[in-house]
Amino acid sequence: MKIYLAGHRGMVGGAIHRQLLARGMDGSAIVTRTHAELDLTDQAAVRAFMQSERPDAVILAAARVGGIHANNTYPADFIYDNLMIECNVIHQAFAAGVTRLLQLGSSCIYPRAVAQPMREDALLTGVLEPTNEPYAVAKIAGIKLCESYNRQHGTDYRSVMPTNLYGPGDNFHPENSHVLPAMLRRFHEAVRDGAPEVVIWGTGTPRREFLHVDDMAEASLFVMDLDHATYAANTDPMLSHINVGTGTDVSIAELAQMVAEITGFKGRITYDTSKPDGTKRKLMDVSRLADMGWRARTGLKEGIAETYEWFQRHADTVREK
Repeated sequence: MKIYLAGHRGMVGGAIHRQLLARGMDGSAIVTRTHAELDLTDQAAVRAFMQSERPDAVILAAARVGGIHANNTYPADFIYDNLMIECNVIHQAFAAGVTRLLQLGSSCIYPRAVAQPMREDALLTGVLEPTNEPYAVAKIAGIKLCESYNRQHGTDYRSVMPTNLYGPGDNFHPENSHVLPAMLRRFHEAVRDGAPEVVIWGTGTPRREFLHVDDMAEASLFVMDLDHATYAANTDPMLSHINVGTGTDVSIAELAQMVAEITGFKGRITYDTSKPDGTKRKLMDVSRLADMGWRARTGLKEGIAETYEWFQRHADTVREK
């Protein structure tokens, strides 16, 4: 079986690649391309690639991602790049005869004022969080692309929606990254420089759920491997995506205290309330996936400590864009 793994150099794609190899899959059966080798926003290039490689299955883990600052600063880039990636990969996979595909989305697809924890059937029931609306719209389109090809062409294209991810290979830029890696870097540099204070964006009151990327990789392959009858019995043709998370959350203030303890920071933690909080709470309802037999295994403190060890080993080479 030949699998095309799009986004193998990203945090999630890299974790999926490791999982496939750990399963004993021959590395030559995992087709990958760097962005320099294949621009997924280029329709003609993606068409030529799919027609040449003819994979048996596709895992779409490639995306343009970032935190609140990046989403607010580059909304056009986020909606355009992600829409083009999804349209090109999904359609050209179909045109090349690929019947199995897994698309990775995001928990930001759900409305801003949604009941917690967020159930899959909350999709398209309200207004999105303004700070990441362009990215969310693109990810919703990805779900609907998969569902539409399934309904019209009988394909088996599936979507998983992860909560906030972290782990080895993350982007640790202090402004353009997500909250946890940005926080790890700020506290690390504060300890290194002997700074008396670390400033956290927002009020510290929003609550967030965090999933280790290795758990996400395991869940992704679990969903992809489900037989069609089991998947169909637990989803709906027009509501087919599956939440992936831990089912538990912490406040940003609690997270900051945890990161301070792990990094050894002893100074003050203050909050810049002029910065946006984003959504007040984002907790996934993961009962659908649990009913099918999968649950996350990595505890948050354990996972952050492991991620910090990785960051320290790669501090000179971590991605900063």
